[in-house]
Amino acid sequence: GESGSGKSTIMNLITRFWDITDGEITIGGENIKNLNPDFLLNSVSVVFQDNILLSDTILNNISIGNPNATFEEVVEASKIACCHEFIISLPDGYNTKVSEGGTSLSGGEKQRICIARAILKNAPILLLDEFTASLDADNEIKINKAFDHLIKGKTVFTIAHRLHTIKNADQIILMNNGKIEEIGKHDELIKKKGHYYQMIKEQEQAKNK
Repeated sequence: GESGSGKSTIMNLITRFWDITDGEITIGGENIKNLNPDFLLNSVSVVFQDNILLSDTILNNISIGNPNATFEEVVEASKIACCHEFIISLPDGYNTKVSEGGTSLSGGEKQRICIARAILKNAPILLLDEFTASLDADNEIKINKAFDHLIKGKTVFTIAHRLHTIKNADQIILMNNGKIEEIGKHDELIKKKGHYYQMIKEQEQAKNK
């Protein structure tokens, strides 16, 4: 959907950052308002477009995803998230202190650390809000390949504008002005020649210019 259509709002409702005023959201048939907040928190991993890091070491920023993880598990998650190489190139490696909000790192570096955190958490529900937006093309391809393996058996919600990120989704939902306008697989929505079809055509034309 277009900017402001309600995509990120849905993510915030699933995590109960905001509460719905009508209807219900369920996990395993249970209304999330009836779930223990800690259970809900442990069941969901989130990677936003803009992620905030704590004023702490890189190791601790990643370990938030799973405080009981070993150092080897943190390194493995970092390798999958394509951030291990840049971390070990820093003066103190994984013990490098990050400034408040992560301002001492580039947007792409912060994003990869947050992706490593989500990988380490390994929650059954994964929410990805434009999670590759700050990455260069090479790292985006690597991380998308890694996620293909990691998302097996999980429920994954992805907000994305790039076609290749959502093309193979089990279900594509097109939002418009806060409402669901179209639902289906990529091929089904293309055949309908509705709003989704128009957006894809516009994207392809812009790419070919």
